[in-house]
Amino acid sequence: MKPIARYILFIQSILCLAVTSTVYSQDTIHKGVFETSLLENEVWWGGLSVDGGKMPYDATTRLSRNLWGANKGNQATPFLVSSAGRYVWSEDPVEYTFADGMLKVSRKDAVIHTGKAGNTVRDAFRHASARFFPSNGKIPDPLLFREPQYNTWIELMYDQNEKDILNYAQAIHENGYPSGVLMIDDNWQEDYGDWEFSARRFDNPKAMMEQLHEKGFKVMLWVCPFISSDSDEYRLLAKQGLMLLDPDRAKTPEWKNTQGKVAIIRWWNGASGLLDLSNPKAIDWFQTQLDHLVDTYGVDGFKLDAGDAQFYGDVLSFSPSTPNDHTTYFAEVGLKYPLNEYRASWKMAGLPLAQRLRDKNHDWADLQELIPGMIATGLMGYAYTCPDMIGGGQYTAFLDNPDMDEELIVRSAQVHALMPMMQFSVAPWRVLNTRNNVICRDMARLHSEYGDLFVKLARESSRSGEPIIRSLEYNYPDQPYERIKDQFMIGTELLVAPVVEKGKRSRTVIFPEGNWLGDDGKLVRGPASIEIDVPLERLPFYFKQ
Repeated sequence: MKPIARYILFIQSILCLAVTSTVYSQDTIHKGVFETSLLENEVWWGGLSVDGGKMPYDATTRLSRNLWGANKGNQATPFLVSSAGRYVWSEDPVEYTFADGMLKVSRKDAVIHTGKAGNTVRDAFRHASARFFPSNGKIPDPLLFREPQYNTWIELMYDQNEKDILNYAQAIHENGYPSGVLMIDDNWQEDYGDWEFSARRFDNPKAMMEQLHEKGFKVMLWVCPFISSDSDEYRLLAKQGLMLLDPDRAKTPEWKNTQGKVAIIRWWNGASGLLDLSNPKAIDWFQTQLDHLVDTYGVDGFKLDAGDAQFYGDVLSFSPSTPNDHTTYFAEVGLKYPLNEYRASWKMAGLPLAQRLRDKNHDWADLQELIPGMIATGLMGYAYTCPDMIGGGQYTAFLDNPDMDEELIVRSAQVHALMPMMQFSVAPWRVLNTRNNVICRDMARLHSEYGDLFVKLARESSRSGEPIIRSLEYNYPDQPYERIKDQFMIGTELLVAPVVEKGKRSRTVIFPEGNWLGDDGKLVRGPASIEIDVPLERLPFYFKQ
């Protein structure tokens, strides 16, 4: 069920529909369309986190996005916010266009809220967050922030098995990395929807869990809303009417014994049925399966994948829903489990769900997307976010790759180290030389050293709604900082300036006003722009004094 505060907002909006443009509270309400000229030097963020590298949008931007049934593989929100204190919000999946110095937001019959709160992006964000997607005072499991995460995907891919999972965990210890969260990825099960450990790959999954717990790990399992079409679960769920239907086969459905009417959806793992989570009985069935894994084997939480809106475009559901609504239904499942992770979300800002940027390629261009992507995600209201997997999450880049870029993996680990979460997948000790593996280990230890800070800031965000990771513009408005994409701040105290270009052993760091004590022990008085040396083993960071 959606948070009650969001239902109240929807009802308030409906009451205003009779008027095309009227003032409600501090908002202006528009029906169907809103159009405005960008102000002088004004820039905007929001919409899709996958576009983070293109943000902020300004008067020169030419870009159009339609959010209906499209989250582009990552987080999405019907929210835009500007450096001049302006904002746009809608409960509906709108289309927005930047062109010729104009912003246009539209969808037929949509209720569009616009307004101005103060004169900065922080002013506008704080107002809109409290108004439209308030935080609820809860955070995901603190271990997700406090210690590194390790995902078995790149190492095992579709051969998730007990022996190699235990070996991976043992190698983490043997190489001096701290314990944290261990995520067992896709194909630990026999079929999609058959959420039992495969007897062919796991001799004693309960004993495996106990061993991983003894090593200091909490364990997550990968799950999804798909149901393998030739499985017993498919036949059972079809009989009970708990899957989405093909509208051409079920024009007037009775929600029982719908076998033969189920929509078959093509996704990256083939063609499957899809749970209809608009039906409370389907949610109960799914959570019963997950609870069984928790109660029987000691599983600690779940990586909930594949809830993208694109899969729900041409289906018939128990409750009338947009494709985006189905993404929300799947995300709401995770609220029961504090140890969770999502890659696809719609309108779940402010809620205690751990997000991750979508899988990146093993290249420098995608590494340079991480910082602006994380900044954008925070300004969309998703404060609890992880920047993909270290070195990239696209598994094809790691298949017999003779050109593995060790420098890229090291710099990627440094980008992650002082972000709210960091996640390994490819094993650094397997693909790196001894020196570079030690650097990655030191970055993992650095993250653990500041883990309590990340948890503290997450708890603050759960009350204020503010991002944990911030652009310099957010903390220091009215400065020429809005286009800095290779530095970021954690809260208001920590400035981080990684290297994100191949071969670079120096970089320029922009310091806002104040005194900044660096990782090298040197004190810098800002505002200043200083060239520093950054050998491969160094991650430059500075605490405000």
